[in-house]
Amino acid sequence: MTGSLTIAGLGPGDEALITPEVSAALARATDIVGYAPYVARVQPRDGLTLHPSDNRVELQRAGEALRLASEGRDVVVVSSGDPGVFAMASAVFEALEDAPEWRDLPIRVLPGVTAMLAAAAACGAPLGHDFCAINLSDNLKPWPVIEKRLRLAAEADFAIAMYNPRSASRPDGFGRVLEILREAGCGERIVVFARAVSTPEQRIEMVELREARPEMADMRTLVIVGNSATRRVGRWVYAPRQVR
Repeated sequence: MTGSLTIAGLGPGDEALITPEVSAALARATDIVGYAPYVARVQPRDGLTLHPSDNRVELQRAGEALRLASEGRDVVVVSSGDPGVFAMASAVFEALEDAPEWRDLPIRVLPGVTAMLAAAAACGAPLGHDFCAINLSDNLKPWPVIEKRLRLAAEADFAIAMYNPRSASRPDGFGRVLEILREAGCGERIVVFARAVSTPEQRIEMVELREARPEMADMRTLVIVGNSATRRVGRWVYAPRQVR
């Protein structure tokens, strides 16, 4: 096999946040595979074939990328942010598990700047101490699992970075998330709503959780709930380094 498969993160939006390693992989690629809006971020050029697809066909997309690489193509599977954080790296390895004939393919995973890190940097340092990340979409896991993880994260006093909070097909779930955190005693915690971070549409809002409303979030929003010690200083928010 002379082809290769690279799984790359394009960062949160600003081209300046694409790593040089990822840029080099894109420049060498013969094929780009990914969700259509992410593929559209790659500049077309001679010798490059773009393979955009729908958002809910991750395993099909991964299988196509493996097949193309097995045919000798230099394939890059693109995700936004980091490919290993709620993105395509897991899907590729899941597809590979069912395809032993492709396990000798050269595969690389190239990290990217994920949304929670870009959002945290835009507002200060809310992830400066222990934190966790939760995907609020119930497309691939049952809602009771999400509820359990939220309650346990609140009990453990983690800062919580929340991906995919609210969409047209899931308009009510984020309201329930806010209720769960209020019930867990998090009403006074600082919440950051970071929308379209690093793009011209970037918007940062900070409120106490008891004042948060579901409509403050959509699928382009990364939500960070601070821990019990998180505080504001001027327009910034941060988690103290020391736990007392």
